Amino acid sequence: MRALFDGHLLTVLVFLPSAAAALLLLFPERRARAAKAFALAASVLELGLSIPLWTRFDLASGTFQFLEKAEWIPALGISYTIGIDGISLLLVLLTTLLTPVSLLYSLTHVEKVRGEGPTRT
Repeated sequence: MRALFDGHLLTVLVFLPSAAAALLLLFPERRARAAKAFALAASVLELGLSIPLWTRFDLASGTFQFLEKAEWIPALGISYTIGIDGISLLLVLLTTLLTPVSLLYSLTHVEKVRGEGPTRT
């Protein structure tokens, strides 16, 4: 699996949540529990994919790491470039850790009540 994402790990981490959210649109409303479980599984996968960022990050380097660059529209000089530094590494890890934690909490604590709008206090 490491070879599969080696050159594109950051791109996968950026676009996996959007792909998972698009798949969540296919879940019928009566399958809310399954949709929550799918969202949790996708976020745990995202957390697992972010671990190599931590283990393979070179703290001694002051440059961007895991750099990906691809020409997108060369005629217009547009390219796709993504990389990570030490501060953004911590923010990515924090996000990928807190997302499954919050989704796990929502499995049992968040419910939709039909026919009721927002309440005012």
